[in-house]
Amino acid sequence: MKFILAKKLKMSQVFDSEEKVIPVTILEAGPVKITQIKTEDKDGYEAIQIGYGHKRNQTKALSGHLKDLGKFSWLAEIRGKVSDYKIGDEVKVDIFKEGDKVIIIGKSKGKGFQGVVKRHGFRGSPASHGTKDRLRAPGSIGATGLHRVVKGKKMAGRMGNDQLTLKKIEVIKVDPEKGLLYLKGAIPGRRGSLIKVIG
Repeated sequence: MKFILAKKLKMSQVFDSEEKVIPVTILEAGPVKITQIKTEDKDGYEAIQIGYGHKRNQTKALSGHLKDLGKFSWLAEIRGKVSDYKIGDEVKVDIFKEGDKVIIIGKSKGKGFQGVVKRHGFRGSPASHGTKDRLRAPGSIGATGLHRVVKGKKMAGRMGNDQLTLKKIEVIKVDPEKGLLYLKGAIPGRRGSLIKVIG
């Protein structure tokens, strides 16, 4: 199982052998350190906890959990077989190769509280024939016999900041010296956000 944590840097483009443009997202990936190994016998499932980044201060509870492994900005858990690793091992970006297909897990950009036109693509009311200040209003929300709003009704609300998973994303280039990973296409999240890369 291949895995790493990365920070989204920016989007760019590279050229292939036929001089075709490939849009890429550049990630600053790893190195990550294995901080805990969970087993079926002890925890009920198999997983690896990894730490990435560096921060100056952390709680005493976290310091006790991590012991002498370091202070990490992010801790994440990857489920899967753990027999190949032990606590303290370091995983670097060179475990991935060009052409690998990976799974990406990240959080989309938060857009705050939005109306139905932006959030759900509603058409809105016609701008003529006496319509006044109701152009982007949701209109009727259906029958009122229930005396409540039906669950899942498309209405205004918080938009974005949701976890998204993309599968079969191609690795275009790996730069082990700088610790960079070039992935084909767009990746969810703002610049500086945490991305899980699983091979």
